[in-house]
Amino acid sequence: MRKFFFPILTFFVLLSCSDGDLQVETIDFNGVSLQFCADPVATSNNVLFKINTTEALILDLQSSVLNNGVVGETITTTSTIPGQSTLVYRNFSDNVTSAYFCDDVPPATPTVAQEIEAQDGIVTITTVADTDGTNFVHTITLTGVSFVAENGERITNLTIDEFGEVTTVVP
Repeated sequence: MRKFFFPILTFFVLLSCSDGDLQVETIDFNGVSLQFCADPVATSNNVLFKINTTEALILDLQSSVLNNGVVGETITTTSTIPGQSTLVYRNFSDNVTSAYFCDDVPPATPTVAQEIEAQDGIVTITTVADTDGTNFVHTITLTGVSFVAENGERITNLTIDEFGEVTTVVP
């Protein structure tokens, strides 16, 4: 009996062991739709996010970086990360929905399993008026983004250059 019990116990102990560290090897949000709770406004901070099942990428844009400019012109503005805007990667315990970000009282689950704030990067926003001149289309790109995990490891396999587009109304 002892010869039978010990190998089985060892097997289950080895299966249940975990070092507790979540390893993020790739942050890939290209092709994931950009979401927001309230329509973006050119004169205030805007929180934009992308959800990829159990992961989220949250961009908090500084006030007035969505520059409406002039109809017929292309305007390019930039914002630095983390100085003027913030970019946060979150890994959740389960699938996350926009309700987590948009409800007045966020749901109790899923919980945040890991959060990493970008240490460096640039947000570039290119703004043009749409064809009928009633809205401005803001194309948001990210460059030079650098995430550093709590253990000091840098996440280098980043595929998040095309963050998305938002529209604001011509005043």
